[in-house]
Amino acid sequence: MKSYKRNAFTYATIVAIGGFIFGLDAALISGTVKFITEEFSLNPMQLGIVVGAPSIGVLLALFFAGSMCNSLGRRKTLQIIAALYLISAVGSALAPSYWTLVAARFLGGLAFSSISVASMYIGEIAPPKWRGKLVSMTQINIVLGLSAAYFINYLIIQSTNSDAAWVDSLGLRENTWRWMLGSEILPALIWLTLLFFIPRSPSWLMYQGKTEDAKRTLRKIIPEEEVTIQINEMKISMESGEQDHSLISQLKQIFGKQMRVTFIIAMTIAIAQQSTGINAILFYAPTVFEQLGGGSDAAFMQSIWVGLTSVIFTILGLLLVDKLGRRPLIIWGMAWIILSLSICFYGFKSARYTISNEAVTELTSINNVERLNSIVGVEYKSDIEFKDALEKTLGEVDARNYSSVLIQKAADINAILILIGILSFIAAFHFSVGPVMWVLFSEIFPIAIRGIAIPFFTLVTSIVSSLVQVFFPKQLATMGISYTLLFYAITVAIGLIILYKYLIETKNMTIEEIQFKLQNK
Repeated sequence: MKSYKRNAFTYATIVAIGGFIFGLDAALISGTVKFITEEFSLNPMQLGIVVGAPSIGVLLALFFAGSMCNSLGRRKTLQIIAALYLISAVGSALAPSYWTLVAARFLGGLAFSSISVASMYIGEIAPPKWRGKLVSMTQINIVLGLSAAYFINYLIIQSTNSDAAWVDSLGLRENTWRWMLGSEILPALIWLTLLFFIPRSPSWLMYQGKTEDAKRTLRKIIPEEEVTIQINEMKISMESGEQDHSLISQLKQIFGKQMRVTFIIAMTIAIAQQSTGINAILFYAPTVFEQLGGGSDAAFMQSIWVGLTSVIFTILGLLLVDKLGRRPLIIWGMAWIILSLSICFYGFKSARYTISNEAVTELTSINNVERLNSIVGVEYKSDIEFKDALEKTLGEVDARNYSSVLIQKAADINAILILIGILSFIAAFHFSVGPVMWVLFSEIFPIAIRGIAIPFFTLVTSIVSSLVQVFFPKQLATMGISYTLLFYAITVAIGLIILYKYLIETKNMTIEEIQFKLQNK
């Protein structure tokens, strides 16, 4: 491999590690849900707030991310983000109260803008033929981080069941959730260190008028004979935009007539990606799998399957994004998502819940278990009906604490069908709209406004993500799992119709060629 190719790959890999930290940060909380709910006596809305706190934090960060990328540069912004991840991980692990934990996770959310900034940086240093693969590396690292989080949580849970002396000496049993959240500290520190070894973005250097510096960076990542050509294309792209680089001016361009098709594509995919409900499944994975009736241990194990499926299909999407193109992966992938969610809806909708006398006698862990006698033999047609009955008979606290084991005993459900549906959904998302959205974001905006445009549309997708995460426990408690998944399927279908009409193919094109094609459309 030639040195410039090796450099481009190395820089992209370092920046993409931010995706791993993001995935780790996002999914570690899934294993802590039961523990923090019991320790802080949380209701569904409070639980939604602590899980969704990072997605709320990123809303604030994205208001400033664009300006920081333009003023400080992509590299410096990434270094600040890495430091925030590190501080948040330490704060979350040591949090003495519920609101301290919310605050620490909110601080971590300020770092969630790493995904948009990483995509921006990699898109600006990647050769056109490699852009799809290199930008998708961030998504690869996200799913690796998710998988690592599920695996770490599973190992910690298994360790708490051990009689080994080191388990008690480390306080694993008493501080299970703290060890889970604290496992992010070392990776965040490593990423922060590595970011000091990447160059400044050539596009940002051109934006700042530092042409010679931009040439020096380009010589590290493309052949010498292409440097002048690339510099000239950047100049043309910047000259075609407004000379006023103020925030208001760039936002006007985003909403302007010339950018109308780009706006429709970016807005639709930004909303549709998170309207799939992906973060509800990923961030609450053990909670979702407990609905299948397998119990807590089985739920943690099944969460690992989610991680493995994510890795396999993200890699497959990465290999095909520059061969099949962006449009086929998005269109067919969203159709696949709708089908998968429909399978899950049918599986959960047809489930029945009945507590038997035998089950009651086995539930020795529940105080005054005879309270359940009034619902023995009664068939409930949904998880929401069953949970309502449990709350009336056991009270809110006991119903919440024992819902997992009670669902395990009561559920008559096609668990295999639903598991296939969930894994199919995970595969479809990570094969298509998951990674390809970031590829499109790195391609469809001109240099003059991309520093604002990418964080702006990332803000949109983060708002949707925040709403999904915060309200998922409430939806689960009021709508039930089946209709919650149906709601996600319907919103994705709306997005699919819009993208089918407007989405163009961008593979193997320079950023400047893509602008020309979008403006003509």
